[in-house]
Amino acid sequence: MDVKYSKNGFFEIKDAIKFIKSDFFPFYRKIKNYKYSIILGLGGNVGKVKQRFDKIFQILSKDRRFYIAQSSPIVLNKAFGFTKQDDFLNAVLFLQTNLHPKEVLKIMLNLELRFKRKRPFKNAPRTIDLDILYTNIKIKNKRLIVPHPGVNERISVILPLGLMRL
Repeated sequence: MDVKYSKNGFFEIKDAIKFIKSDFFPFYRKIKNYKYSIILGLGGNVGKVKQRFDKIFQILSKDRRFYIAQSSPIVLNKAFGFTKQDDFLNAVLFLQTNLHPKEVLKIMLNLELRFKRKRPFKNAPRTIDLDILYTNIKIKNKRLIVPHPGVNERISVILPLGLMRL
């Protein structure tokens, strides 16, 4: 699902199939003053993904360490990388926190485990995928790279982000 440009330089979004609304996607409220701003990507294509997104939203909104300022609409789009699998749902959350992004990563990996995420091979089907896409600081180590590699070429990120009021 790499982004392709038309001759006039605009994105082609043929891999984005439709938008899906839920109780929590899209969502908007005022930005507050926290140390870190994080754009979190949500993805999945196994089971009841929309309900899982709603549950992740509810868990994070009840966790006092996080403030959810915004969420995008949910986008149904074609799989990339390993394409012989079901289409994906994707969305993004704009979170604020005083936790360092390395700590946020640990929390997100634990949430993935809670929702039975398996990693049999690269780009495999998944129940949930939680990626730190951007933060207000750059990070590059063996566990976390921010901005997330390839994020600027994926319609599953570009389109939901473009629909937010950042």
